[in-house]
Formats: sequence, C-alpha cells, structure tokens
Amino acid sequence: MEDQYVMCVDIGTTGAKATIFDGVGRVMASGYHEYICDFPRPGWVEQDADFIIGKSMEAARDALAKSGLNPQAVKAVSFSAQRCCTVFLDASGRLIRPMISWQDNRTAAEVEIIKKAVSPGDFYAVTAMPLGTTWMISKIIWVRNNEPENWKKVKKIIQLHDYALIKWGAGEFLEDVSDTGFYGLWDPYKFEWNTKLLDICGLDSSWLPKPVATGTSAGSLSAKAAELTGLTAGTPLCVGAGDQNSAALGAGVVDKGCMSISLGTGGLAAVFLDEPFLDPAGMTMITNHAIYGKWQLEGLQAGAASVFRWFRDEIAVLEKEAAKASGRDAYELLNEMAAKVPAGSRGLVMLPYFASATTPRWNSSARGTITGLTFAHDRNCLARAFMEGITLEVKDMVKTLLGAGIQVDNIRILGGPTKSPLWNQMQADMYNRPVSTLVMTDAAVLGAGIAAGVGIGMYKSVKDAALSMVKADKVYEPVPANVSVYDDLYGIYCKMYEGFQDKGVFDAVAELQKKIGAV
Repeated sequence: MEDQYVMCVDIGTTGAKATIFDGVGRVMASGYHEYICDFPRPGWVEQDADFIIGKSMEAARDALAKSGLNPQAVKAVSFSAQRCCTVFLDASGRLIRPMISWQDNRTAAEVEIIKKAVSPGDFYAVTAMPLGTTWMISKIIWVRNNEPENWKKVKKIIQLHDYALIKWGAGEFLEDVSDTGFYGLWDPYKFEWNTKLLDICGLDSSWLPKPVATGTSAGSLSAKAAELTGLTAGTPLCVGAGDQNSAALGAGVVDKGCMSISLGTGGLAAVFLDEPFLDPAGMTMITNHAIYGKWQLEGLQAGAASVFRWFRDEIAVLEKEAAKASGRDAYELLNEMAAKVPAGSRGLVMLPYFASATTPRWNSSARGTITGLTFAHDRNCLARAFMEGITLEVKDMVKTLLGAGIQVDNIRILGGPTKSPLWNQMQADMYNRPVSTLVMTDAAVLGAGIAAGVGIGMYKSVKDAALSMVKADKVYEPVPANVSVYDDLYGIYCKMYEGFQDKGVFDAVAELQKKIGAV
C-alpha cells in the first residue's frame, strides 16, 4: 500500500493543513495556511467560511507541489474540521452570514429559552450534551431571534466539514455521524434527530445534512476545486470527521481503556466507549465515535494552546521578535523560559478561561485569571504558569472523566504542545499517569487519512486502518515530587474558581464587559 496516496485536509480554527500520506501512514508532504477569527463583540467569535476553505485549497496545492507526486497518484481526499461551527446557507447554497464559531458564547439568553422548553436534565438525557452556549441549537435560535432578515433566507444549516465537502465538489449535504451531536438536536443512542428539539428551533430535519458513517463516499472533486488545488478532477471525496473525533481516531483510540488528550486551539480528552453510556453527573459529552455504532466520552476545553498563543502574541512580544530575528520558533524560546522555573511557577496559578469554562464547569461567564503575582515573579514564571494553567484545566477534565466510572489504561497526548518535552512531562506529572506521544503528532490529519483509506477500500474498516497507521512514540512517566506540587496547585485552582463563582465575580465581570465592551 506504500504507493497509494491520500490527501487529508484539516480545517482548524486558526489554520488549514493539507497532508499527503501513503497507505501505511507515512507523511509525503504538507502545506499549511493560517487565518484569523473575528471578534466583533466580547464573547462573539465568527469566521468567513469561504475564505478559510479557500485557504484549505491553497494548503492542498502547496502539499501537492512539495510532494512531487503526479496529481493522479492521489487516490482520495478526506477532511477533518473544527466542530460545532454554525454555517447558514440560502436556497442557492450561498453563505448568508459569517460562520459562528464553536468558541462563540453570545447565547446565554438563548440557553434560558431552551431551559423553559426542556430541563437541562432532559436535554442531557436526549443529547448527552450538557446544556450550554457552545452547541449550535443556541446559535440557531440566536439568529432566528436577532437577525430575522437573515433567518428568512435560511434553507440549510450545516457545519464547516459539510461545507468543505460541498465546496470541494460533493453533490449533497453529508455529515459524519460523529459530528451531529454538536447541533444539540441529535440523539446519539437512537442515531436520529430529536423532533422536540427541532421544534424548539422551528426547524425541519430537511434543513440539516444527512448523517453518514466515517469514510462514506461523498462524490468527487469538481473541476473548479481541481483548478484551485492542483489535484485531478474526479478524485474521490470521502466523509471525514470533526477534528477531535478525527484526532481520537488518529491517536488510535479505538479500544476500551484508551484515552487521548489533544491540546490544539481548544483541548479535548476522549475515551472510547464500546457500549451506550450516560454520565450520571451530566458533566461530560458523549458523541458517536468515528467507528459507526460506537461512542466517545469527551471533556472539552474551550481555550487550550490558543491561550498560550495569546501569551506569545500579547505578553511575549520581545521573545516573538527575537525568534523572528534569529529564525527560531517563538515557542522554543517560551519553552526555554518556562524550563528555568520549577513546577508550580513559584506560586502562580492561572485559570485559562479565555473562551469560557466548559467541562466540567460549563460556565459561559468564566474569565481568564492569574493569582499569586508578587515582585519576585518574572516573565519566565508567567510562561510556565500559562502552560500549567492550561494543563490544570485538562486535569479537571480527566478527573471528571475518571469520576464517571470509565476505565483508562493508557493516555496518548497529541497536538502542537507535544513538540515540547517540558510540556509532555508536565502532563504526566499533572495527571499522575504515564502518557505517550505519537509518531504522527497531527492526529486529526491522520484521522482524515484513515477515513480516506477506508473510503476507497485500502482498509476493510476504520479500526483496521487505525491499528495499521497509528504509531506511539515516547512514554513520559510522572515524577513524584512534581505530582505532589501539582496536587497542591490543583487544589488552589479549584478554590479560585469556586471563590470567583460563589461571590459572583465572574458574572459581574462578564456583565461589565458586555456593558462597556460592545461595539
């Protein structure tokens, strides 16, 4: 299978990456193009879906050129894409308004509307999603109630993955079943849209895409997309998965006892479920797995590596400029800074709620916070505190997932931060469990490769493809002294959150930002 090639396109929150794999998961070449989010008001996050899909095509063209392959050697294209992004289309399939991002949390009032129609407990029992501002149901109601002229034009409501398929040439609106839960309208156990929730939105299921299995044929590359990408018109398109479901697949989370922890723009902890399960505490998410008929228990982090990116761009400006001048990666310098400070950042604790708190807190008013600053602290301490704060939120998620009664035997970590041995060791120490990295760190891209391989018959099943293509790399064992420090730090982290929440500080700040920050 080495001479069979597939192109995998990951359309993330801040950039699109196209990678060409051979049949055993080896990378032949990659292309990457960045883009930005728009923040028109506090709590609002939007993007131009046409622009970023255009960037995905540029990335594909770059990858193909770097590979040196004949375009006809690429036998299939598949995708992973940021999940829970709400795309509104008119009868002609054109965008009506900017795509509303998964990070957008403008919809607190709409969540209250939903609560009047269905209790949070009943909502969770049907959707396996804790009711909150993240899901598309609240964004749909927001557009209906606040943009009536746009609402009149709406004929389809889809996600970014589905729109990418259409723009690359698919003949119908298809969606991987693992992505459907993010509407807040899907029953992951019955594998169907819930009519009561559709009625709350004033929707008919015909407005939504058709849920299908990962790897399903989605038609072929159009002549226009071929011209923009350099690929051959007629190349098969295969349904991929949402980025984090794709990443779990690309991390080999296809058996009981396996967990993946991904730190990207957002963060996610995912555990394979062989049987239907509902978290008794109602704090975790349950989605359909990329293996059709299985499930995935998830903990979601709204801001993960993107919080560290904010630190790089807004605080570590000098280091960023120094890196640019020397031809180095700014993150290398930040890692060197953080490595000068012992575990615990000399008593600094950071709450990383730059885009609200999700699993297990589910608080749209939560905001980023740093506590413990003294004149003895420096930028090195801040760099480490940001790393640790992001990882403390993951520890919060992992603790919740394990508390739901799920067995975890091994943890695989993935995402850009795994380039840092310091951060990898920090994760092992924070969770007090061995963690392993992957040979292919861009697991979401590899997950799309698995989908493409299955779609054109290179593999018999999604699981067979994952077992063949996913390879673990280095194992990091927890250091007992650091584990003790991080247990203390986590206790303070929890007390900080509870203090700000119980005293109404988060709500007061969010209200003030809404009052004086809107434009």
